[in-house]
Amino acid sequence: MAKKDFTKEDQNLENVQETLSTAGMWIEKNQNAIEWTVFGVVLVVLAWMLLNTYVIKPKHLEASNENAKAVVYFGQGDFEKALNGDDADCMGFEAIANKYGYFQEGKLAALYAGICYYQQGDYEQAAAFLKKFEADDVNIAPAAAQLLGDAYVQLEDYNKAVSAFEAAAKSGNEIIAPMSLKKAGLAYLELGKKASAKKAFEAIKANYPSSAEAQDIDKFIALAE
Repeated sequence: MAKKDFTKEDQNLENVQETLSTAGMWIEKNQNAIEWTVFGVVLVVLAWMLLNTYVIKPKHLEASNENAKAVVYFGQGDFEKALNGDDADCMGFEAIANKYGYFQEGKLAALYAGICYYQQGDYEQAAAFLKKFEADDVNIAPAAAQLLGDAYVQLEDYNKAVSAFEAAAKSGNEIIAPMSLKKAGLAYLELGKKASAKKAFEAIKANYPSSAEAQDIDKFIALAE
């Protein structure tokens, strides 16, 4: 009897069957390990769901509620109570920032705390808390960076001031960027770096010609000559 010739489709089917057979043997051999791996993944997912439901979300809510209490004092201009709380139920921004620092609400509290310290004239503490603030907001983030630069200017740390002002200017914010460039230029002048100061002033003239800072910028450019 002549040997049967297999078609290409038959060969492919045979290869698939062989592969499935091999895979089945591997699964059977490693069944315990697979089951434990799946069980481990399920545990991780469940743990995350429990953590998110019973820890993370409540912490977000707690921090948000505490911020709301301190914001009332902040709005009234009572920076002492806004910062350190009262004898009733307000923690104050400093305690909120320290307790909830891993959450965005805690970072926001750090910004408020930095502003409060700045208003009280404690520029070192202001800088310490302002550095803790992180956000992608195109208005708040550069404003915070600019205030950080202002705090460093008060401390006469002009190198750090320049870095903060340049970070604020990179935002491209039409109001904050030219202000920060001018502040950076003035800080550079304090450092005796006229070339860098001139570059900052000229950036205002070139990129923000309609800004308030651009109106008299030529005299500052002349100072940096």
